[in-house]
Amino acid sequence: MKAVPNNRELSRYGISVSKRVGGAVVRNRVRRRLREIMRQLPLEPGWDVVLIARPPAAGADYTSLYRQVAGLLKEAGLMAA
Repeated sequence: MKAVPNNRELSRYGISVSKRVGGAVVRNRVRRRLREIMRQLPLEPGWDVVLIARPPAAGADYTSLYRQVAGLLKEAGLMAA
């Protein structure tokens, strides 16, 4: 995950899933799951966040991905209270 302040009133996010993660079906599944996770988590305003999926994300279920992303955001201090 990479995060940079954007000096705006809202946060934006992007998702990067390379071909090393798997075929098109697998990459799209990972992308859909990450998009839904980011939609559900409350972010602090004013940040641009890029999630970079690595190959183990292909075999991870939704719950473990959710825990990982939430942990990364909390560690970076980007989770709203």
